[in-house]
Amino acid sequence: MKLTERKWFYPLVYFLLVFISFLPLYTERPYDPRQTQQVILEILQVATQPYAAWGWVFHVLTLAAIGLALWKPQAGGRLLAAYFGLNYLVIAAVQTRGVTASYGFAVHTGALVADVLLGLLWLWVAWKGGLRMDWQAIPRWRWLLLPLALLTFWSPIGREGSRFVFDFDPLLLLTSPDYGLAYCFLTPVLLFLLILAWPQVDGFALRVTAFNAVLYGLFNQSAWASPDTAVMAVMHLPLLLLGLVALFLPRFAPQKSAFHA
Repeated sequence: MKLTERKWFYPLVYFLLVFISFLPLYTERPYDPRQTQQVILEILQVATQPYAAWGWVFHVLTLAAIGLALWKPQAGGRLLAAYFGLNYLVIAAVQTRGVTASYGFAVHTGALVADVLLGLLWLWVAWKGGLRMDWQAIPRWRWLLLPLALLTFWSPIGREGSRFVFDFDPLLLLTSPDYGLAYCFLTPVLLFLLILAWPQVDGFALRVTAFNAVLYGLFNQSAWASPDTAVMAVMHLPLLLLGLVALFLPRFAPQKSAFHA
């Protein structure tokens, strides 16, 4: 029996992901644990600002990788996995730390570890050739999820003082800095592609990515607590919903993964 087929394997993996998500933050100045969400919010507000002008690069590279997958599914699948793996490593280096006004230099430790692990995981999938895009065999219902992925690819978010608002500027479809530099907006696009690809995708990588997405999707629904951040709660719904679909797809789809159950 394969390790991944043992009853205890995935519960253990999921427990470890939950444990990682609760790793204490590092801050230059001490913080009350009850202020954890405030510390994370301050990190996110400053971490990617110096790199905002590079937002277009991630949009263009994503579209190029998808285009190659349309042209040559086998080679394109490897490139997609490698691209998202590298992008997760970029996010680990950029989005998880910053110099905040209230706490000095701060690191979102759990997100840093998770992003590094996801990056290495998808580079491993690329190396093993564990993702293929068979565009002719995709059930039609899966395309209904496209608007969720498109929303985070667009990332139409603006600011009015301390309040997050929607900004549906069409240019953000190619320039938004939030997509490629933010875990919560990159991951729904990857999940949508994995849902399209199933069962031609490594089952272990799919489940790990999906469970971690559900975890952070749930965490970010706390943004409903304030009118200033309600837009961010809406923007994290694709992460949660696509994560749930991808997580349960192997259970309810009749096929097994062609690579790894």
